[in-house]
Amino acid sequence: MDMVSIRIITADAARLVAFYEQVTGVSARWFTEDFAELATARATLAIGSTRTVGLFAPGAARPADNHTVIIEFLVDDVDLVYRGLAGTVDDIVAEPTTMPWGNRSLLVRDPDGNLVNFFTPVTPAAVERAARS
Repeated sequence: MDMVSIRIITADAARLVAFYEQVTGVSARWFTEDFAELATARATLAIGSTRTVGLFAPGAARPADNHTVIIEFLVDDVDLVYRGLAGTVDDIVAEPTTMPWGNRSLLVRDPDGNLVNFFTPVTPAAVERAARS
């Protein structure tokens, strides 16, 4: 088994895709006006409008209602990302902080309120874990 993507359901796919394109520098590939993907070397972030939920199971997902998942992006320099996001991201939850497990992390919220973590491994053990992923 191989995990291939995480999908966010939103009431405004264009707005959310524009946010992720801006903060990641990755261009989205649109398949329909209701569905796009931002593919990185390790994973894909899929963004679907609420209209796509009905194709699976109507009412199964609610936009802007996430209180448990953190979407994470491995970056070369989290402090540089932080400076680059100044004026772009409205909700910075936590400025760059070095975590006990060795990652330096920046936590923000996307326009739907989803938590997004940009992180850089800074200890030898964290660098090694990231290299194995």
